[in-house]
Amino acid sequence: MGRFDGVYVALVTPFTEEHEVDYKRLTELCEWLIQEGIDGLVPSGSLGEYATMTGEERAKVINTVIAAAKGRVPVVVGSAAPSTRQAVEWVQFSKDAGAAGVMALPPINYKPLENEVFAHYEALNTVGLPIIAYNNPHDYKIDLTPDILARLSKMENIVAVKEFTGDVRRIQDILAMSDLEVMVGVDDLAMEGALVGATGWISGVPNALPKEGVELFRLAREGNLKEAQALYRRLLPLFHFDASPQLVQSIKYMMELANFPVGPTRPPRLPLSEVYYADIKKAFDFAVGAASSR
Repeated sequence: MGRFDGVYVALVTPFTEEHEVDYKRLTELCEWLIQEGIDGLVPSGSLGEYATMTGEERAKVINTVIAAAKGRVPVVVGSAAPSTRQAVEWVQFSKDAGAAGVMALPPINYKPLENEVFAHYEALNTVGLPIIAYNNPHDYKIDLTPDILARLSKMENIVAVKEFTGDVRRIQDILAMSDLEVMVGVDDLAMEGALVGATGWISGVPNALPKEGVELFRLAREGNLKEAQALYRRLLPLFHFDASPQLVQSIKYMMELANFPVGPTRPPRLPLSEVYYADIKKAFDFAVGAASSR
């Protein structure tokens, strides 16, 4: 058993039609996901639109999720910020609020030098809260390669990595070169990642289909390939939307289709085209319809 085993949902942030944070709906979302069997909650990440929030809103979102969890599942907080000092402050805030850990990106505003990456994580490490390093070279300008991660893992509080490259071979290399836990970071690698040793999954689409996500990851970790693959093939068309830059709008629309609406996205994210939404609905109907016809 690892420290961050299972399916952790990277939470969307519900908004009212006036684009105000809907804290009541956020509490309801946490409660529903826990009842559906998810293993952990991750607020204040990119899927949660943290970059559009004021500091006060972000703090209240974190506190709301921790209060809603009531210690039943761990809460891991996204700590990304423009400066190392601000990121450290969010790690400290999360620790004081009762979070189980943080999901921490490297410097995000430019392509940092390796010594700057290490200095950044060293500063976060001093707070004393478990850290899941977040490797996302598609959206940011640094790739936390297995070699870099092996060196980062020497820091006491860096215990895991959210691997978002989409290359399943990375998981094998990280496990071979370090003692880090690996959490799948992109939904359309959930089955393969679990089959080759990932013990966690920080997921997007399970905001809308939590029970299916938990079941898929369990089957794959158990090596039950036949049943895992049947479920995965139903879900995979939806999972591909998690790997798109429009993942926030896509997953919020999936939640509407799942009869758990959470409102719009905040600008600069705007509604997508009718054609795009039709493609999501087709994939959603396939996933749900295939299940009901079994």
